[in-house]
Amino acid sequence: MIDRSLFEDTSTAFALKSDSELERAYFLFKMISSQPLVRIGTAATNFALKANLPVEGLIRSTVFDHFCGGVNEEDCLPVIDKLYTKGVSSVLDYSVEGKETEEQFDNAVEKILKIIHFCDDRDAMPIVVFKPTGFGRFYLYQKKSEGKDFSADEQEEWNKIVGRFDAVCKLAKAKDVEVLIDGEESWMQDAADDLVESMMRAYNKGKTIVYNTLQTYRWDRLDYLRQLHERARKERFKIGMKIVRGAYMEKERSRAEDNGYESPICKNKKATDDNFNNTLKYILENLEGISVFIGTHNEDSCYLALELMEKYNISKDDNNVWFGQLYGMSDHISYNLAAIGYNVAKYIPFGPVKDVMPYLIRRAEENTSVAGQTNRELSLLKSEKKRRKL
Repeated sequence: MIDRSLFEDTSTAFALKSDSELERAYFLFKMISSQPLVRIGTAATNFALKANLPVEGLIRSTVFDHFCGGVNEEDCLPVIDKLYTKGVSSVLDYSVEGKETEEQFDNAVEKILKIIHFCDDRDAMPIVVFKPTGFGRFYLYQKKSEGKDFSADEQEEWNKIVGRFDAVCKLAKAKDVEVLIDGEESWMQDAADDLVESMMRAYNKGKTIVYNTLQTYRWDRLDYLRQLHERARKERFKIGMKIVRGAYMEKERSRAEDNGYESPICKNKKATDDNFNNTLKYILENLEGISVFIGTHNEDSCYLALELMEKYNISKDDNNVWFGQLYGMSDHISYNLAAIGYNVAKYIPFGPVKDVMPYLIRRAEENTSVAGQTNRELSLLKSEKKRRKL
C-alpha cells in the first residue's frame, strides 16, 4: 500500500535548505501569491534590466538563486552535487529563449553538446533537454506542420535543423545520456513530432535515448501516443515520452478563437487531469515499449504513478520511469520520492541572469495562476519553519 502522507514529510523535503534559504523561499512564494505584486515586479524588473540599472545582484541573490542553478554549467556543479547527496539527479536546462538567427541556433547546439560531454562520467546528470525552437525558427516548424512547401532556402534551413537534432541525439547515444525534447505550441508541434520520431527510430533501438513531450492539456495527445506506439511496435524502436500538463494554454485558446478552429485544449482542469492520468496509465501498462519521464507537480498524479507501479510490479529504480519537478518547486515531492528509492530529477535552469529573466517571469506567473500551487508551497514551508523552532 502506498503511504498517502508521503509528501507531508517536510524534514526530508527541506533537508538541504538552511534556515536563511527556508526564509527566502517563504518570502518568494508569499510574493508570488499576489498577482498585483507579480505584475508590478515583472514590469519593474524588465524596466531595470533594459535601462541597465545595477539590479542583477539583487535578482541573483533572490529569485534567480532559488529557481536557477547558476549562470553556466560549472556554476551549477555545487547545486548538482548537493542534490545528488539526497539521490536527486539533475537535468541542466539552458533557459535562454527567443533566439532567431542561424548563429544563435548553432550556439544552442554547441551548448547542448557541451552539456552532454559535461554529463559524461557524472552519475548525477543522466539526462539533457532542449526545445525544438532552440535549434531553428518557429516559422519553419509551423510551415511544415501546415503541410506547405518550403522554398529552396527554407529547405536548406530545415535540413540544418534536422542535422542539429541528429548531432545531439547521436552524441547522446554514444555517451548514454537521455535527451528530453520539449513540447511547444500545437501549430508547430506536428513537424517537431515527426522529427523527434525519426530520431527515436534511429537511436531508440534496445534502450530509450530520445524522448518527445506530450502536453496532455491537449485532448488529442493520447490518441497520438497510441498511433506512435503501433508504429514503434512494427518498426521495433522504443518510445520515450515526457508527460506534462502543458504550458501554453491561454495562447492556444486565444489563437483557436481568433482563427475559428476547435481549441486543442481540454475543456477544463478535470478533463486535463483525466487525460494526464490516462496517458500515464497507458504508458505504465506498456512499459516494455515506452519509457516515461513524469513531469508533474501534481501530488495525486504522483500517487497514482506509485500505485500503478506497485500494481504492475515495476521496481522503484526501473530506468524506464522517472519523476521530474522544477528546481525551487515541489521539493516535498522530489526529495520524499528519492528518499524511498524512486528515480527523480530536477530541471535546473541556468544561463546569464538577463537572458533567463523570461523564464523566471513565466515561473512567477504560472505559480500565481495555478490554483493551490503557491499556497501548498507556503503551507509546507510554514510547517518546516515551525518544526525547526520546536
